[in-house]
Amino acid sequence: MSASRFLYGTTIFLSAFLLFVVEPMAAKELLPALGGSSAVWITCLVFFQLALLLGYLYAHWLTHQPSARTQRLIHLAALACAVVAVVLTLRFRMNLNNGASHPVTTIFTALTLGIGLPFLLLGSTSPLLQIWMARTEGGNVPYRLFALSNAGSLLALILYPTLIEPSLTLHHQRTAWSIGFALFAILGALLAYRFSTANPAAQPTQTTIEAIPPTSLQIRVLWFLLPMAAAMQLSAVTSHLTRNIAAIPLLWTMPLAVYLLTFILAFEFSSFYRRGIVVRFLVLMLASLGYALSRIDASLPIGIGILFFLAEVFVACLFCHAEVHALRPARPSEATLFYLLIAAGGVAGTFFVAIASPLLFVADYDLAIAFFLTALLALIVTWSDGWPQRLLWSTGTGLLFALLLMLHIVLARQTLLEVRNFYGALRVKQTDMPAQTLPTRMLLNGTIRHGTQMFAPGLSRIPTSYYAEDSGIGLALTNCCADAPRRIGIVGLGVGTLAAYGRPGDQIRFYEINPLVRPIAENLFTYLRDSAAQTTFADGDARTSLAREAPQHFNVLAVDAFTGDAIPLHLLTTQAMQLYRIHLAPGGILAFHVSNQYLDLAPEIAQLAAASNMEARSVDSPDDDSRGEYRATWVLVTANQQFLALPNIASRTEPISPVPGLHLWTDDYSSLLPILRWAHR
Repeated sequence: MSASRFLYGTTIFLSAFLLFVVEPMAAKELLPALGGSSAVWITCLVFFQLALLLGYLYAHWLTHQPSARTQRLIHLAALACAVVAVVLTLRFRMNLNNGASHPVTTIFTALTLGIGLPFLLLGSTSPLLQIWMARTEGGNVPYRLFALSNAGSLLALILYPTLIEPSLTLHHQRTAWSIGFALFAILGALLAYRFSTANPAAQPTQTTIEAIPPTSLQIRVLWFLLPMAAAMQLSAVTSHLTRNIAAIPLLWTMPLAVYLLTFILAFEFSSFYRRGIVVRFLVLMLASLGYALSRIDASLPIGIGILFFLAEVFVACLFCHAEVHALRPARPSEATLFYLLIAAGGVAGTFFVAIASPLLFVADYDLAIAFFLTALLALIVTWSDGWPQRLLWSTGTGLLFALLLMLHIVLARQTLLEVRNFYGALRVKQTDMPAQTLPTRMLLNGTIRHGTQMFAPGLSRIPTSYYAEDSGIGLALTNCCADAPRRIGIVGLGVGTLAAYGRPGDQIRFYEINPLVRPIAENLFTYLRDSAAQTTFADGDARTSLAREAPQHFNVLAVDAFTGDAIPLHLLTTQAMQLYRIHLAPGGILAFHVSNQYLDLAPEIAQLAAASNMEARSVDSPDDDSRGEYRATWVLVTANQQFLALPNIASRTEPISPVPGLHLWTDDYSSLLPILRWAHR
């Protein structure tokens, strides 16, 4: 390998690595203002794909400038502006306190101002340098460098949650990334200079170029549609896994890693791709998982479900990316257009799942639509393979369209309401089981249950699910204040179950980030209207709301936001604990709901309590189907030794065992890796 080729390869690899390190880093900075939902990550993907498209557009435009000197000057000016932008971003951080009311706008604005220009230049590097390399060294466009780019991206995606995040604070991450970007800018400037001063390699004569026919419109459309289907698969599978299979934090990185791996295989090891074999696996995956989707109330075992869906996204994305690679242009002048349409397809696919679909549909049909589009493209691509493939994929496409219609019918069964927004698809389901609680209503977001109420005589005012009288929050509310009126704060409304504990003279204040939840709790459940307490509400992120309010003097403050697909870590930092203490009355109690199959949050809360001169105790309560009670784990935190000494509390609570090597979380540092349960309970 020549020194020039090594320099080109190093710069492309570094740009891709920096690109995929800054993606989770930027998303993590946004989570505190937007509630910690996986929707934040999927919407960030839309921005990243869009910025990548603009980067490819920049490369396409730059390489069509009349002279190498002009290209050099423009690129040097862009690199200089990007370096200045990185320096300014290090010094000034954007205020996102009001972001929850307009989450999509907040994400796009923050990312544009924070990483927009540097991200665009990093994204433009691979196609730009491939064209420069072909012009200076001769030969065809080195498409295999696109695989090298994706290898750098994959490495960054693996290292961020396993090494970078656990080892570095956000400030140190930003500083290290800025140094890396400065190195990239130096390499980019050096290559721009070498390109402008090098003698152009012998290029094919105009006659030779004209002998290569231009790519047909049909193939150019496939350059767009195949990557669009792959991006839809990535986004839809990510959303489905985290909402319907297992609410495991960091799970969203797995489909993205698979997606990048298929790019590497398609562009670097294309000779190993066998359409006949991959198509057979694709039929099997779409058929089996399409059938699984049709059984809305059944579920696969978690491990099998994750593996099957990751296998499906691997086969589907490998098919799409390998087929688009097989259709790559022969004309060097069409190379940047090829990458441009690939990026445009990626934008369209992620945009549909993250932004368009929640506006168009009240229920989540994203995965079924992605399956249908993949089958339709397989029909188009394999049409020339003969009538067996045409018959197979015509049938498959028709069946997957029928699946869409059937899902609409099945989701409507026993469903009183379906609504959807940025924070997820909410569904109120009414069942007749068990018979003694007839009827029972449940609020669901995917498979996550946010509350249950039984409407049988004498049962409608009984707190159910995670909030039973023997749960941690039940013990705190029952034993905290004798018969005196209480002030109670609750982060996370759900169906308003905790309002059942309200007594005359009590004041209960709910904090809820999702604007769709409160109308559901008020109109389809009766806990709020039946409560004897006075209830008030604060919309938006709880921590932001608390920071704006005068001290509330809560006797009990319940924080119930950690059972979902992404954990709002900004509610579990030393700064958050200081804010909670401001709002607690003397002797007040913090109650954290930590029922989570995949995270052991209790040791971290115990560390936070100790740092705040408080004591933490864990409370486990059993499930009871006849009363609609779920197994629950709460952590009670207080400096009130009299409360902890009460017989009902002392006999039901347990000390929390520390986890070696666990660091105290702050607004600048947190990592879920040390507290992940590798074997869920």
